[in-house]
Amino acid sequence: MQQWTREELTKQMSLNQTTIVYIYTSLCGTCQVASKMLTIIEELLPNLPIGQINVNDIKNEVHNWEVESVPCLLFLENGEMINKIYAFHSVPYLMELLKPFEIKNS
Repeated sequence: MQQWTREELTKQMSLNQTTIVYIYTSLCGTCQVASKMLTIIEELLPNLPIGQINVNDIKNEVHNWEVESVPCLLFLENGEMINKIYAFHSVPYLMELLKPFEIKNS
């Protein structure tokens, strides 16, 4: 997963596509497990537009999006939050959730 800065996140949100953001904190054990699951997903879905950002780097944004805890997988469309999940369950669960967002090569 690509590590995003606030500026890179803003740039991604300006694109005309769904932006998927993995929000974490480095000292969170559950975040580390979720990160490993997402790494596997990235190998299976190489064209998935997903990035990660530390919750401490986007405090105002997470407040506006009402992110309650980490890890959080946030789905944004045109800069507006359309969905967020906190329970990552399993790799098959994430595959089913994320596969529709993979960008197809044309």
